[in-house]
Amino acid sequence: MGKITLTILKPDAVANGHTGKIIDHILQAGFKIRAMKLIQLDENTAGNFYDIHRERPFFKDLVSFMTSGPVVPMVLEKENAVADFREVIGATDPTKAAPGTIRNLYAKSIDANAVHGSDSDENALRESRFFFSELEEI
Repeated sequence: MGKITLTILKPDAVANGHTGKIIDHILQAGFKIRAMKLIQLDENTAGNFYDIHRERPFFKDLVSFMTSGPVVPMVLEKENAVADFREVIGATDPTKAAPGTIRNLYAKSIDANAVHGSDSDENALRESRFFFSELEEI
């Protein structure tokens, strides 16, 4: 089981002023922040990050949403990071997310769902390197 995962605080969370609250939530859940930055994604970068979804009908809307405002990608560290973080963020649909999870507290819809979380150890490594190539030891 991997020790890192990647999260992205999405444009809706940043625009709604939830960045600090979500970071605190993450820290309270026992994660250490290994890397973090505030960036504005362009269409090319967002498209490359979400390339796995390129053929899906929601791809263009996803890229449009992810480029609509600043985002905060973070590499998080903890034992069993991916699975534990998936529990902390809750279901993609905030109406189905468990009480007290990040999406239950801060997401507005299935599309504007506040945070991204890696879905596997393999993707966590790939996604972390996508945003933080300077972290060679990841």
